Amino acid sequence: MSGLRFQVVGEAFKKEARPVDVPEDPTSDYFGKYVFGKKQMSQYLSKETVKKINEITKSGKPLDRSIADQVAAGMKKWAMEHGATHYTHWFQPLTEGTAEKHDSFIEYDGAPGEGVIEEFSGKLLAQQEPDASSFPNGGLRNTFEARGYSAWDPSSPAFIVDDTLCVPTIFISYTGEALDYKAPLLKAVDAVTKAAVEVCHYFDTNVKKVYSYLGWEQEYFLVDEGLFAARPDLLLTGRTLLGHESAKNQQLDDHYFGSIPERVQAYMKEVEFEAYKYGIPCKTRHNEVAPNQFEFAPIFGEVNLANDQNLLFMSIMKRIAHKHGFRVLLHEKPFAGVNGSGKHNNWSLGTDTGVGLLTPGKTPEENLQFITFMVNILKAVHKNNALLKASVMTAQNAHRLGANEAPPAIISAFLGSQLSQVLDDIENSNSDEGIILGDKKKMQLGIGNIPEVLVDNTDRNRTSPFAFTGNRFEFRAVGSSANCASALIAINTAVAAQLKEFKAEVDSKIANGIAKEKAIFEVIKQYIKDSKAIRFDGNGYSDEWKAEAAKRGLDCITSVPEIYDAYTTPQSIELFTTTGVFTEKELIARNEVKWETYTKKIQIEARVLGDMIKSSIIPVALKYQKQLLDSQAQMMNIFGADEAKELGSQTLEIIRSISKHVFALESSIKEMVDKRKIANRIESEKEKAIAYHDTVVPYFETIRHHADELELLVDDEMWPLPKYRELLFIR
Repeated sequence: MSGLRFQVVGEAFKKEARPVDVPEDPTSDYFGKYVFGKKQMSQYLSKETVKKINEITKSGKPLDRSIADQVAAGMKKWAMEHGATHYTHWFQPLTEGTAEKHDSFIEYDGAPGEGVIEEFSGKLLAQQEPDASSFPNGGLRNTFEARGYSAWDPSSPAFIVDDTLCVPTIFISYTGEALDYKAPLLKAVDAVTKAAVEVCHYFDTNVKKVYSYLGWEQEYFLVDEGLFAARPDLLLTGRTLLGHESAKNQQLDDHYFGSIPERVQAYMKEVEFEAYKYGIPCKTRHNEVAPNQFEFAPIFGEVNLANDQNLLFMSIMKRIAHKHGFRVLLHEKPFAGVNGSGKHNNWSLGTDTGVGLLTPGKTPEENLQFITFMVNILKAVHKNNALLKASVMTAQNAHRLGANEAPPAIISAFLGSQLSQVLDDIENSNSDEGIILGDKKKMQLGIGNIPEVLVDNTDRNRTSPFAFTGNRFEFRAVGSSANCASALIAINTAVAAQLKEFKAEVDSKIANGIAKEKAIFEVIKQYIKDSKAIRFDGNGYSDEWKAEAAKRGLDCITSVPEIYDAYTTPQSIELFTTTGVFTEKELIARNEVKWETYTKKIQIEARVLGDMIKSSIIPVALKYQKQLLDSQAQMMNIFGADEAKELGSQTLEIIRSISKHVFALESSIKEMVDKRKIANRIESEKEKAIAYHDTVVPYFETIRHHADELELLVDDEMWPLPKYRELLFIR
């Protein structure tokens, strides 16, 4: 095994940057080449069909069958001209990834055996029937109940990968429950759109639609493919379960924003060129803080489309990495001792009239609208802080949340000093006084009592899980491997419900004779008081904040299985059912999936860890120990026992240390296996997950400690696994 390590290390050092075919044309000429977008629709569909598609996309109404046939015909012609021979419904089951089943376009032309024709009807475009029982469903489907439906989402364009036309779809059970992320995301977006439009009408009756926007920042590690294959833990779990930290890791911060390594630069170029062909507007690429950690980020887009693009982008990253001799690591914490990877979700709202609802204005009227949405979002985050945490918490992300390079496992909102001062002044104001904005002049109370609020008015806070950054909130707690939809469903639904509540309260005051602006101001003022506990501008990593957050009543649970209960509290059930995003049955089922997924991930890690220790680490340690013992025996024959003991005292100490760590490993592995057996007998998915969290996971660090100590003791030439210095610094 150690021979394999040195072989793959040697090969990795020899690899050079792979040549990349740079397109001769400007990006704008081939952008969206493989996407059936507006440009392609105008070429392959009639003007009337395009018009109806646009109307359906904006209104959310169902597609007429005759229109579906026309779209399918044009889509098939376009796809076949680009080499497509198959089609698939591309959906997002509860596995965090995507799923697809490819069917060819061919059908018999007449009687069987008489030839075939290429066919793709509106029926095939609009709906298919993949097996629903084989995907996680939380008990919504029995094993023998296989039927489920995937249905076309016309708001997200179809695209071609290799020879297959991919049609983005939702995925539901035979009885109508959502089995995916897209269906509830679309419902959540629709809910926040409707609620936000109603509130916008206080300020502008021309607003017909409000869009929810997402800008994701995809962090990732790159590891040489040979080194990856020589690490069973990376291969099977996505993270290193063993490995002593390198003498040099990220302590010099010299990798961050540094010169991009040549092989990586070539990889990034090809990823970008490929992404552009799929209409994914990659904007930024750079080195991240940890060695061999990097980031891509696009221009912001509408939530549903941007989320689909992120899932497709992760697939592109993996595919292109293989061509360059890399493997992409999207696990939230693949290496101990260095930063993990997140996927910051920059979230905002904007109107069809071009107004950013989280962009400060220049007039009292504009700022009243801005403050209205700002305060309602804070109220929603405060009320649902446990739910937001549950939406991003996974077995992988638990390694990152709360560590010193990631947001803490407590949801709080950062606003900055200037905006915080504005809210404090509003809270303490009355109709007869002005608002003093820091060291600026006194602002006389005009409409809504709202002063000017400056764009980019404050520094950023990297420790805040939910930070305001000038014209949007940055939800930093989302994990690198996650489907963004989980977090976006939670935040959009929470804000939708809060805006509905706000509208009802304001309308009630107006009905009682209070002027509109005064009514809005009174409700906002109360909301500022109600949600003040969620606002925190300090160091979210400190122990003082953990104590303070508990005093404020914020959720401080760190157990992954236990935080999922936030989905099924009476408050959350009312939230999701009244907005129409989830039924109570769907919420319960999804928790079952989450608990089962958590258990299985820990099971796999425990098995891999046990196998590595028993088959690689202990045998190598004992082999090296035997060499040392043989060496000690030879010294005794040459020098005598007393002199040999004196000369080989250091060797004896190593021998004893190896024995100590091997014994500790054997004992810990046995105890961990026993705990797993006990946990596996528990029938409740929740209680089983909790048992794994409480009784199995603690052994991981104990076992790792002893294995990593052996890594320092055993001769480097004998150690079987690629070490951190090789994984992180061979580029």
